[in-house]
Amino acid sequence: MTTRWHKPALDYIPRWLDYQIKLNKQPGCCVAVAYRGRLLFDMAFGLANAGGKTPLSSQHGFRVASHSKSFTASGVLRLRELGKLRLDDPIGRYVNDLHPEVAEVTLAQLLSHSAGLVRDGDNCGQWVDRRPFLNEQEMLKDLSGGPTIPPNTRFKYSNHGYGLIGVAIESIVGESWASWIQRNIVEAAGLKHTFPDMPGNTAGTPMPLASGHTRELSDGKRRIIPGDNPTHALAPATGFVSTAGDLARFFAQLAPNAKRSILSPASRRELIRRQWTDTCSSEPRDYGLGIISGKVADWPFFGHSGGFQGFITRTACLPEQELTLSVLTNAADGMAGLWLDGIINILQAFASNGPPTRKVAGWGGRWCGLWGTIDLVPVGNRVLATSPEQTSPMQDATEIEVVSRDHGRIVAVSGFGSYGEEVCQVRSAKGTVTDVYFAGMRMTSQRKLERELHKRYRER
Repeated sequence: MTTRWHKPALDYIPRWLDYQIKLNKQPGCCVAVAYRGRLLFDMAFGLANAGGKTPLSSQHGFRVASHSKSFTASGVLRLRELGKLRLDDPIGRYVNDLHPEVAEVTLAQLLSHSAGLVRDGDNCGQWVDRRPFLNEQEMLKDLSGGPTIPPNTRFKYSNHGYGLIGVAIESIVGESWASWIQRNIVEAAGLKHTFPDMPGNTAGTPMPLASGHTRELSDGKRRIIPGDNPTHALAPATGFVSTAGDLARFFAQLAPNAKRSILSPASRRELIRRQWTDTCSSEPRDYGLGIISGKVADWPFFGHSGGFQGFITRTACLPEQELTLSVLTNAADGMAGLWLDGIINILQAFASNGPPTRKVAGWGGRWCGLWGTIDLVPVGNRVLATSPEQTSPMQDATEIEVVSRDHGRIVAVSGFGSYGEEVCQVRSAKGTVTDVYFAGMRMTSQRKLERELHKRYRER
């Protein structure tokens, strides 16, 4: 059972996102939206491999990078439930031959990025494919000099810290981190398209993998990044391969009010509880145990983001709305974060105003002019004139009050806009809307506009 505004909101999201992908020349994007853990929306846009022109599908796996930390942290909380560890245990209890100060940091400090450890070591070439990811010995060597700053003084992100957590889990369970996590977290959560590292197959035929892509280079092209390299000792921090649908289902289970979960409600609350705030960011975010939290407008969220060579990804659970969203992009300049916020912006508009009434339901469509493009989106008892060119399309949208079947009036807009002026739909003899007069400016379809501009501004 969904709320009445879900469907019209989800109907608009692909129209907006398809425009955004083409506008920003992105290779591809996968998006999933779950309500109470059940997928409402699971779509793919663009290409899995721009060189091979392979269409992206919702079944393609992405390198979801630091989402791995949420899986690893969930594993630690599960072991705590089983009585195998305590969060204030020092890491030296489980990992030998550490620098004395590193050995004293606790599991909770490692999970919350407050252990003061180096982020990626002295040579970060693994993050640009100049070297393989570190093995356990190489990672421990990077930590042999002790913490970079005193532990428990501030939020300081460390992939090496999560690598240590992986070694500790192996010591506790007596098997590899990857096999234990796959069985006790991934499979226990019912995920079918998620693996702890590459090669992404531990039980059967591997799923297709989306390729990563560089930014657009000076020749106007992107180079393909395979993204199929194993991450070895850093897999607990960054190795995971997954789909948008699986991530939406998994993070939905981490909400304290989730009906089904691999963790107890108490463990889930501990997982997402704010430990540290990133006060040096212009948009403060909090960090729990393998979980980022914050707000988009007035809606609290928790989740994680990820950045791997050629992939940018983000997932957010909105516990008050019982919605979980995941956006996966396959380019180094992927806009997963902006697009996830944009989707929330769309959802908020429909949640605030409700589904369109019968009076406004006949309005809609995309209309183009020399100065830009607008989407007419019926919401509640108004029609919003949004810009699909904006990453938050509903923000500051012009509001139109429908007066009659084809006539409306602008009733909310910036003072620089056309407040109080008319918006009219023009219909063909068959009754189809062909054009819109928006405050005196005629707007039409993209094809008609292009023909008009080619004719008017033909080469001289």
